[in-house]
Amino acid sequence: MAPLPPNPVLRELEVFIGDWDVTVPGFPGGPGRATFEWLEGGAFLRFHSAAPEPAPSATLIISRDDSGEAYTAFHYDSRGVSRVYGMGFDGRYWTFWRNAPGFQQRFEALFADDTIDGTWEKAVDGGGWEHDLDFHYTRVR
Repeated sequence: MAPLPPNPVLRELEVFIGDWDVTVPGFPGGPGRATFEWLEGGAFLRFHSAAPEPAPSATLIISRDDSGEAYTAFHYDSRGVSRVYGMGFDGRYWTFWRNAPGFQQRFEALFADDTIDGTWEKAVDGGGWEHDLDFHYTRVR
C-alpha cells in the first residue's frame, strides 16, 4: 500500500513539531514534556503531553476538514477523560474550545519562536468563566 502524502491543510502546524518542556506554574512537580509529531507521514498531528503532577498527561490527534478553518482535536488523558475540542491557530495565537453541556472549556495561548504561554478556563453548569490552569512550553533544542 502506498503511503499517504502530507495533509496540506496541516502545513501551518509544522511550527509545533518537536519536543517542548512544559511547566504549570503553581504545581510542585518539575517540568514535563510535550511532543508534537506527524502521524501517517503528515496526515495527522499527534500532540502528547506528559505534564507535571498533578496535571493529567494527555494525547490529542489533530486534523482539519479542508473546507473550513477550524481544526478538530480528539483528546484522551490519564484520568480516562475523552473529549473533542475545536482548535485554531493563526501563526501567533493557539486556541482550543469545548462547548459541551454542563462543562465548557477554552484555552488561549501566545505562540513565539521557542515558547508558548497559555491559560485554560472553564465554565461549569452554565456559570461564568473561571481560571483553571496556566501552561508554559519551551522548545527543546
